[in-house]
Amino acid sequence: MEYTTKFINLALAISLILGCASTGEKYAISELAQVEKTRYVITEHNTPSPHNLPKLTEDSTLSDYLEYAALNNPGLEAAFNRWKAALQQVPQARALDDPTFKYAYFIKEVETRAGPQRHKFELSQMFPWFGKLSAQGNIALEAANTEKERYEAEKLKLFFEVKDAYYEYYYLSRAIATTEEHKRLIIYLENVARTNYSTGITSYGDLIKAQVELGKLEDRLLTLRDLREPIVAKLNEALNRPFSYSLPYPKAMPEERSIGSTDQMVAWLRENNPELKSMDFSIAQEKAAISLARKNYFPNLTLGVEYIETDDALTPPADPDTGETPRVKDDGKDPVIAKFAINLPIWYNKYRAGEKEARLRHVAAQSERRDRENSLIADLKMELYNFRDAERKIDLYRNTLVPKAKQSFNVIQKAFTTGKTDFLDVVDAERTLLEFELSYERARANRAQRLAKLEELIGQEIPGDESGNTGIEMAEPEHEEKTGR
Repeated sequence: MEYTTKFINLALAISLILGCASTGEKYAISELAQVEKTRYVITEHNTPSPHNLPKLTEDSTLSDYLEYAALNNPGLEAAFNRWKAALQQVPQARALDDPTFKYAYFIKEVETRAGPQRHKFELSQMFPWFGKLSAQGNIALEAANTEKERYEAEKLKLFFEVKDAYYEYYYLSRAIATTEEHKRLIIYLENVARTNYSTGITSYGDLIKAQVELGKLEDRLLTLRDLREPIVAKLNEALNRPFSYSLPYPKAMPEERSIGSTDQMVAWLRENNPELKSMDFSIAQEKAAISLARKNYFPNLTLGVEYIETDDALTPPADPDTGETPRVKDDGKDPVIAKFAINLPIWYNKYRAGEKEARLRHVAAQSERRDRENSLIADLKMELYNFRDAERKIDLYRNTLVPKAKQSFNVIQKAFTTGKTDFLDVVDAERTLLEFELSYERARANRAQRLAKLEELIGQEIPGDESGNTGIEMAEPEHEEKTGR
């Protein structure tokens, strides 16, 4: 028989096995494509060049800072790529193992009636029990879902860090501006004290007190200005910029708005918190592992085909009576053998232990989820308290304490100008006003920071804008650097 015919037969057998083997892989690849296209909205997280990043100038909003961080932060990029890498596990888990090809050469030919055997070819494919590949794929898919939610959690954490530093930077700018305004006020009062002293209206002690108070304000300003560098460094860390890069002072705070009831916030947390959602997917993953453990009680099937190359049989001696050479049945015919095999899962203790392990892991995942939910709700309620406490203080300082302190200071200032009171009363009134104004700005920053933390916990942004309406006229800090990347 010609070798061409022999190898055509072998190729047909190989094609049959490979066709079966590729079915699972093709399905897995198709499933992955469907996951990426429909189940998730995946935006490529490419590291952009500096020219493609938003410019951070004095006109930049908080949204610009968040966009910059989302595009440039290496930690967020790492979480994104871990999610994409986990997705690539799906087709691997759902694909069949590679088929096995065996070749044997008969060093000493096996003589058979049909002819000597010289070569043997074997091709086999193992097929897991029904549902095993699906269960493995489900485990991988839920693991990918878990990584997706971890990416979302990392993004929320990053956005909180940016917002927290941004609002602290804003408070610093307001504190510097307010203190500078009071410094100018004390300089004016020092001139008044000097004039009153020259005319004999006040004593030299009032002039000294004014100069002492001016020195205290200058020291406070130096302390505040020194804070700029570490706060900017904190922002630059989140933005993945060199620590030495400068940033302009922010100009706005989020709009003061209601946030909903405690029950509503708790409901949002339970529904949207990515950490809890990732744990939900982990629970689903462990449940799929139970299904796989159950299927391990059943055997795997191996199908194969074996082909033996056989040469023509030796011509037997001629019949002495007839002189004819007898023909050998199936002379030189190559045998093709279909093969079937299964493994024998007889060691039940191993499989029982595997199933029990999977069940215990599932229960543990559920318990961990409940524990973490309780912890997050407790954190949420504390942040709600801090948020509402800041709101209360904002209302108190804006509507009562600051206006009253201004009225008191204006009255005492006029009395001092006319020599009806000493400078100590003026200083006390000025200090009170300064502390109230700084406390007001501190409360506004605290409120915004707590709002940012609440958004991280509930896994969504609370609607609002960046109008930055304060209700109180305040000065801008002097010598603001208008630089950015």
